[in-house]
Amino acid sequence: MLVDKRIYLASQSPRRRELLKQIGVAFDVLPLRAVPGRMDVVELPHAGEAAPDFAQRMAVEKAACGWRAVDARRLLRFPVLGADTVVEIDGDILGKPADRSEAEAMLERLSGREHHVFTAVAVQHEGRIEQRLSASRVRFAVLDAATIGRYLETGEQLGKAGAYGIQGRAGAFVEHIEGSYSGIMGLPLYDTAVLLRAFGLAV
Repeated sequence: MLVDKRIYLASQSPRRRELLKQIGVAFDVLPLRAVPGRMDVVELPHAGEAAPDFAQRMAVEKAACGWRAVDARRLLRFPVLGADTVVEIDGDILGKPADRSEAEAMLERLSGREHHVFTAVAVQHEGRIEQRLSASRVRFAVLDAATIGRYLETGEQLGKAGAYGIQGRAGAFVEHIEGSYSGIMGLPLYDTAVLLRAFGLAV
């Protein structure tokens, strides 16, 4: 059991910070990019890699990278949580859009259709690493060009897999979900709590 019930979050996502606070988890954000000489996690799928496998690999790599940062910076040795969210449609992975035109193309593709959202969570402490995967289905209403254009004007699509955030204005696009709402946001709270309890944290 851990004496200090605290973790490190290997993510800059404000949504993940909000969700951890929601379930009462005490955490510090690890600014990984500030670690001299560290290797960035390359967020690109391998050839033929399925969306759920990609999400799980990314979550594990982020947690492991965070643990290396704990070592390198000689920080207190709290568990490190990493997470990754992937949107998949027709077997294709939709990552974070590089620009407005790519975001527009993603939303046009999601319009009026069902897609999958996979969010993997991994926790590492010393040599032990555990992970869980949340899988959800989301169905969008039909979006016309004007609706997509207004959404893109908000900038909300930036830094979000599939070019949308369900907790923001894009929530109005969603006809139906099956799965974990918090998982679609970026951190499935049930799976996160199960993992943290496995590492001795009361959640």
